Amino acid sequence: MENLSEFEANQKDLIHILHKIQAEYGYIPSQALSSISKHLKISESEIFGVLTFYKAFSLKPRGKHLVTICMGTACHVRGAPMILDELKRQLSIEPGETTEDDLFTLETVNCVGACALGPIVISDGNYHGQMKTREVNKLINKIKKEIKE
Repeated sequence: MENLSEFEANQKDLIHILHKIQAEYGYIPSQALSSISKHLKISESEIFGVLTFYKAFSLKPRGKHLVTICMGTACHVRGAPMILDELKRQLSIEPGETTEDDLFTLETVNCVGACALGPIVISDGNYHGQMKTREVNKLINKIKKEIKE
């Protein structure tokens, strides 16, 4: 695990520490909670509260590729539920799960602030606006193709 001594023993560094650990492991391992707790002199439950409040953090390993669909009002009324159903069908997983081959993790978010582009799917930070169910297969295949290259 990342050396915590580069951070002051100050609670204000918690988010920075969590980001660093997640960047290193792809998620926040449970053993990290104890180390952070000792270093910052705060309870593990306080850290857990922060971890579960921010959607950016994950307590479970994620797939190599993160696919996120916005389920906010604008995206919802433009068909996001149908696109989510197609993503679930194509990947054979539910939101919050990772495929057996550890290639894809599917997540939903309440809003990404790009309402004019809705419905929107984000794959590895790339925004795919005005998504249609018929385009989901193309997107998944494009990501798989990039993996092979």
